[in-house]
Amino acid sequence: MIRISVYKQGNDMLIGACDEQLLGKTFTDGKFHLHVSEKFYGDSRISLQALQQYLKEATIANLVGEKAVECAIKLGLVDASNVLTIQGIPHAQMVRMF
Repeated sequence: MIRISVYKQGNDMLIGACDEQLLGKTFTDGKFHLHVSEKFYGDSRISLQALQQYLKEATIANLVGEKAVECAIKLGLVDASNVLTIQGIPHAQMVRMF
């Protein structure tokens, strides 16, 4: 399962999505520090299929975890070469400009 939060402002929709088992954990690798906070990534549980729909509509996405990041890569929204790995955990951000 995926945890997700959706934030809307005007025409923009930002989603924060992470693999559920990462919620509440902190990862550090050199200068990179990532806290997968429930406050940001939310308490809504969704399937990967539902995440695909949210990603298709999102203008901004912050993604953590193998499943969440791979979903965006498969949709062509994130290039695998731009994914950061922090303590072995994939992290990607996406911005769609119209």
